[in-house]
Amino acid sequence: MEHPNIKIFAMTHKAFTPPPDPLYVPLQVGRACHEPLGFIGDDTGDQISEQNAYFSELTGVYWLWKNYQDADIIGICHYRRYFISEKGLLYSHADITRLLADYDMIVTKKLELRMPYYDGFASTHDEKDLIETERVVAEKYPAYAPLFHEMVHKKETYFANMMICRKDLYDAYCAWLFDILFEVQRRIDTTGYDNYRKRVYGFLSEFLLTVWIVHNGLHVYESGVGMSCEKRETAEIKQAMSGYFARQDLAGAKQYFLQQLETRPDVLMEASDILGELKLCMQIISTCEYEAQRGEPTMLSRGMSFDELLSQMKQLNRFVEKLPIPEGAHALPSDAGTVRLLTAYTDEHPVSMTALEISAIVFGKISI
Repeated sequence: MEHPNIKIFAMTHKAFTPPPDPLYVPLQVGRACHEPLGFIGDDTGDQISEQNAYFSELTGVYWLWKNYQDADIIGICHYRRYFISEKGLLYSHADITRLLADYDMIVTKKLELRMPYYDGFASTHDEKDLIETERVVAEKYPAYAPLFHEMVHKKETYFANMMICRKDLYDAYCAWLFDILFEVQRRIDTTGYDNYRKRVYGFLSEFLLTVWIVHNGLHVYESGVGMSCEKRETAEIKQAMSGYFARQDLAGAKQYFLQQLETRPDVLMEASDILGELKLCMQIISTCEYEAQRGEPTMLSRGMSFDELLSQMKQLNRFVEKLPIPEGAHALPSDAGTVRLLTAYTDEHPVSMTALEISAIVFGKISI
């Protein structure tokens, strides 16, 4: 297809300034439940807009499947999350045309998970929902069942329900996906779920996309993803942590952070913590706890602002990552050369040897 008609839809639930390239079209998801934002919405024709609290951006995915036929190639991204080229730029019409001449679909790079997908899902959701999904797949699409079972115990998945592909391929995927999800919806009970866990079908679909791609042997291009802004929730947590740190309220900071993790288990994921600064806040808390246990002045007592704390922690982590620590070490090296390096660093920076040790543990350089 030499000059395909391409549209990339940026799913949104809030007002934002879309990219200037007309290739990118804002689509308000859940518009049936909220004030219109001035964009096209997912609440006309054959639609499930009122179920946005449960299906998240999938209400827009469904609407495009059922109601939009004006594109040869269709893409899904988010108001603050876009596919980007190796140069860090949004894809142009020419970029997408060139890539899809060689690939079936453009997707995100696979997330490398810390634990099998099943265990990660069970830690933040009700595992019965995933078990029931596997059961539905086995009943409706038995050819997919062995692969589903195999992949659910692997440590990788695509994320964010982002893709770019031919519209006919998109439609085939949606027909398969929603046939499964609507059956799962009939079987599971989401009564009592909080706002995060309510979005169970949006989370399940990320993994289902992975299964569908592998089963169908699609040749996919795994693209980088760029973030246009930080989540409001992330900024609010950072602001609160700044206050706790300024008051040197270590216990309060820890309690608040754990409460946020309880209600929003995704806050530490790369898609939410795009700068990695919430992870740094956790590291600061752990460092200060160990310093206090050892009777040392804590990082919070050194008179640094929130930004200075984060900056020092970033520098410290870069330094520790480069240290020549033997594999399997259980402590920082005690040879004269390394000790001189460590001592020189703590003399020049407002951090303790304990902070260096915690950093080494965080990066897996030493084990405890």
